[in-house]
Amino acid sequence: MGMKLIVGNKNYSSWSMRPWIAMRVFGIDFTDEVIPLYQPGSREKILAHSPSGKVPCLIDGDIAVWETLAILDYLADKFPNLPLWPKDMKARAMARAISSEMHAGFAPLRNHLPMNMRRDPKRPRDLTPDVEANVERIDAIWSGARAQFGKDGPFLFGAFTNADAMYAPVVSRFASYNIKVGEPSRRYMDAVMALPAWKEWEVAGLAEPWIMQNNEV
Repeated sequence: MGMKLIVGNKNYSSWSMRPWIAMRVFGIDFTDEVIPLYQPGSREKILAHSPSGKVPCLIDGDIAVWETLAILDYLADKFPNLPLWPKDMKARAMARAISSEMHAGFAPLRNHLPMNMRRDPKRPRDLTPDVEANVERIDAIWSGARAQFGKDGPFLFGAFTNADAMYAPVVSRFASYNIKVGEPSRRYMDAVMALPAWKEWEVAGLAEPWIMQNNEV
């Protein structure tokens, strides 16, 4: 039996997008199961797979891995020949650090700019000082990684890695809310959004019938 990734709504579930896009980009064979969030019975359906009651959750035979970063690390262990993390130790250290920073931080941005691919980017959204600080930090992370390690390709460390997967939903947020970033970060966003895997996820998300309450469209 192949691997299965349990995900939430593709239009809204930023955490689900991260391992999904990594697996698609690296050609890892898997199926996905979408469990719509915040619907009657959603938590019970997720708990059948994930003990945290949250998505995503990777099922690999009798192994269940929940939490996005844990899934990405599991994939790197399972497929050591795939460069899910940069091979260079210095680059890999930075990739892990900025991925952990994304996993643990940026709460103001998450709360103020929820992922929503249906949103019209022409609609303005004022940013609070905390959100502006988050945007500035992410812009610095992207431009810094690109300047130091990204000269051989369009992604943070040249080729696509788990670090890019961790920031893919932020690319979506910045695009949906028309957030201004520097030119290196803008080119990086364009590269991520040009990925076939990105397009596949976006098409599926836009086609979903579920509209989450209190989520700005």
